[in-house]
Amino acid sequence: MRILVIYNPMAGAGRAEKLLPDIKAYCEKINLNAEFQLTEYPGHAVELASRTNLLGYDALVASGGDGTLYEVVNGYYLNKTEYKPPVGLIPNGTGNAFMKELNLSREDWQKAIDIIASNRVRMIDTCRYIADNQCLHFVNALGTGFIAQIGKLAVPLKWLGNAAYTIATLIKLITLRAHKIELIIDGVTSERESVFVEISNSRYTGTTFLIAPKARIDDGKLDVIILNKLGRFRLIRLFKTIFDGSHINYPEIEYIQAQKVALKESEPRELVPDGELIGKTPVSVECLKQDLAFLWPK
Repeated sequence: MRILVIYNPMAGAGRAEKLLPDIKAYCEKINLNAEFQLTEYPGHAVELASRTNLLGYDALVASGGDGTLYEVVNGYYLNKTEYKPPVGLIPNGTGNAFMKELNLSREDWQKAIDIIASNRVRMIDTCRYIADNQCLHFVNALGTGFIAQIGKLAVPLKWLGNAAYTIATLIKLITLRAHKIELIIDGVTSERESVFVEISNSRYTGTTFLIAPKARIDDGKLDVIILNKLGRFRLIRLFKTIFDGSHINYPEIEYIQAQKVALKESEPRELVPDGELIGKTPVSVECLKQDLAFLWPK
């Protein structure tokens, strides 16, 4: 089996660079023919995945955090190669929400390689979104409002690991406020004041937050989580429940499943697709049912 690994050595605050020799050695040990291309700057994984002739490879593998997977998936969709192999994942970044769908932890890089070597494919949903005149894709979630503020603040805190997102949340509580938004969900328009909107494909965000407990990776649905206007102290109480998914029982939370969603806000605000700060509202999102072949555990 011949695979192409697009590898982010800076993932996990540099942890990935230290792991690289071990990962290469393990691939050799199990006779997995792995070619590594290392990323050098933001967006480089998109370039590598989109420009490489994928003929002759049995898998295109992203190794890093959710941002690396996001870039590889977007490069995959841009790639003009007639045949495209399934995508795989070796998680070793700070934010690794998607690995939860594979029942992996960040330390499970050997298990991740074994999953790739087993060559079992599952067709999963991806989400296509349009913002700032760009058509892009994500596999985890796209957030705006309070969630985007957390994602932006967490970037310089990633050396703290998973705690970066928790600390960023607590800091941003100081400036919490709701915004007027317009939502069009499967053609039905409504307005409200919201603190955040999260449009999810998978269950987790930021690795530890079970933001969309009802989400299924191949059901053809977007899980839309809306937090409507509330006070800071109420949010602190709610925040503790995001780790186990029970936040959806709060009356301030709306949980809607849909195939298409469009979002407009009173003022353009940043978007966070799969932990990356890319684009601003307005945005439209569509679920592409079982559109991506992904290497999956048994």
